[in-house]
Amino acid sequence: MTHTTEKPGTGPADIPAHAAFARDLGEFVTASPSSYHAVATAAAALEAAGFTALDEAQPWEIGPGRWYTVRDGALIAWVSPSGAAPGTGYRILGAHTDSPGFKLKPRPTTVTHRWYQAGVEVYGGALLNSWLDRDLRFAGRLVVSGADGAPRTVLTSTGPVARIPQLAIHLDRSTNDGLALDRQRHTQPVWGVGDAQDADVLAVLAAAVHAPTAGSVTPNGGGTSEGNALTVDPADIMGYDITVADTQAPELIGAQQNLLASGRLDNLTTVHAGLRALVEHAEELESAPQVSVLAAFDHEEVGSATRSGAAGPFLEDVLVRIGAARGDSTDEHRRALAESVCLSSDAGHLVHPNYPGHHDPVNTPEPGRGPLLKINAQQRYTTDAVGAAVWAHACDVAGVDYQEFVSNNGVPCGSTIGPITATRLGIRTLDVGVGLLSMHSARELVHTGDLFALHRAIGGFWRG
Repeated sequence: MTHTTEKPGTGPADIPAHAAFARDLGEFVTASPSSYHAVATAAAALEAAGFTALDEAQPWEIGPGRWYTVRDGALIAWVSPSGAAPGTGYRILGAHTDSPGFKLKPRPTTVTHRWYQAGVEVYGGALLNSWLDRDLRFAGRLVVSGADGAPRTVLTSTGPVARIPQLAIHLDRSTNDGLALDRQRHTQPVWGVGDAQDADVLAVLAAAVHAPTAGSVTPNGGGTSEGNALTVDPADIMGYDITVADTQAPELIGAQQNLLASGRLDNLTTVHAGLRALVEHAEELESAPQVSVLAAFDHEEVGSATRSGAAGPFLEDVLVRIGAARGDSTDEHRRALAESVCLSSDAGHLVHPNYPGHHDPVNTPEPGRGPLLKINAQQRYTTDAVGAAVWAHACDVAGVDYQEFVSNNGVPCGSTIGPITATRLGIRTLDVGVGLLSMHSARELVHTGDLFALHRAIGGFWRG
């Protein structure tokens, strides 16, 4: 059933709060063209809110307080309350930092009829046609060698330098009858023009290096540093993880300015909402009955089976170390997991006005009606009756509405980190999220009121 409690935050006087929150998300997306940038941006916000960074390779001397740690393109932050004892449980918000798109291949520079092109591989389930004829940038991390031979990890993000050009309709009159893109031949971005000997996309990436990744050492031998401006020799690049990102700024659109059009809403909506909630409620959570955890994983769009993905050991490693610091025995650690809950929050689907037949005819999520409780009989989403009650209570605490999402029986749904977390750790898990149109497009669409309601519901989950 749809929850219908009246709440603040939905009347005309509150629309500016929704818009301000959406604009803040837009700034977060702009600063986070890759998972590594998202982690660095989140880490900076946590540092400003009094969270202390922990290096996984060093001993942890931790107790009550605010903490976070980074593993590649993933981040886990938590607030340990002053009353935490052996066996104290966890309330975990799970999200992911990656989005579908393209990643740079090895030997990435090609030249075709004087067009410089970048060799890319499709990443995840991208809507390929949405990437055509858009101004694109390259972003991610480089590993470079220093003067002492030690590798250093830095971030890079270019301006609008690339484009995947569509074939003119004059050269294919059947295009509008059904566009078919070959993943190899038709998706390689153009990024310049000239002679083959002058083309080097790695030089473009080296020139755009601007900061170290969160938790890494600032380069002190691979170039010179002046503030955030770094100089890296392309010959010193030892490895890279580079994605393609849209450069069009997020924009509030619609007659009431209550729709946000942006890239990477799946799933920076939850990363941002959880980050804001954890920071805003940190003082209150320091006296909560549980440890409040934000887990932002990488690689969800390709199955999560990596060291920084939800199927890897990152969350388990952190929970074991938190428990060890407070003296948990093996039995107490298992008890803590048994009383814990994970809120797996990822983007979901609103009813598409042009394709209503693709949705369940009775459960019809609509824009501005609140975030989604996601349910699936095949357990592609892990919500059960107990989890539904947890979500209902969180929304009651926050004073927000929610809606249920279930797939049309003829249209199988995707999945999330929820089943992975439940299987790996045995923690009760439920699936929620904010509804979108154009999911997995280069530019997705969300209602600002739903964004703000998700943020408040996450706060209610931790505070409740």
